Amino acid sequence: MMNPSTHDPRVIVALDYANASDALKTVDRLVPELCRLKVGKELFTRSGPELVRELTARGFDVFLDLKFHDIPNTVAQACRAAADLGVWMVNVHAQGGRKMMMAAREALAEYGNERPLLIAVTILTSLDADDLAEVGLQGTPAENVLRLATLTQDCGLDGVVCSPLEAAVLRQRLGGEFRLITPGVRPAGAAQDDQRRVMTPAQAVAAGASYLVIGRPITQAPDPIAALHAINADIG
Repeated sequence: MMNPSTHDPRVIVALDYANASDALKTVDRLVPELCRLKVGKELFTRSGPELVRELTARGFDVFLDLKFHDIPNTVAQACRAAADLGVWMVNVHAQGGRKMMMAAREALAEYGNERPLLIAVTILTSLDADDLAEVGLQGTPAENVLRLATLTQDCGLDGVVCSPLEAAVLRQRLGGEFRLITPGVRPAGAAQDDQRRVMTPAQAVAAGASYLVIGRPITQAPDPIAALHAINADIG
């Protein structure tokens, strides 16, 4: 695995905040031994690279979730910029195609053992079959996920973001080393919010998920560290 550390937490806490101040209030209550952190589009756009540097300086592995999707050269340069920030993982959209994904992979290969993991987004967990049909994609979400994940693996990337409901099939078809990063994970009894295809943490791990992206059940809990402990205990 790239960027080895002395710990390998499976929970990635989604810092879905509007600003760095609010995000850091939650981060102050977390520890790197128990989780990794995800910085997405809104927080990065508002707070920029300095927040990512702050999080890595505190010892956290950062998943920079910007879902790059552009012409191959632009995506390659964006991936280099992410690697220069010292992030643990970065992602692109698999629908950007083979040339784009291979350009991203080749750009990060320049960093050798220090390179971030490179994964691809398949089908967003907020989309169902009707949504896919509306944008011209035939078949079920699961069929599209498998097709895009297979392409991603063929391009030499490290894994994909997928719904936990697709994890079992992908694990069976793509092998044990291919990383599956699953949003749409909610502890039993938690609200589904805007996710349509969900599982509990234990169910997702049993299905083959490598890492679980979990936001509001932790960040909006009265005691985030207690919520994180409970999830880690649930997944063993």
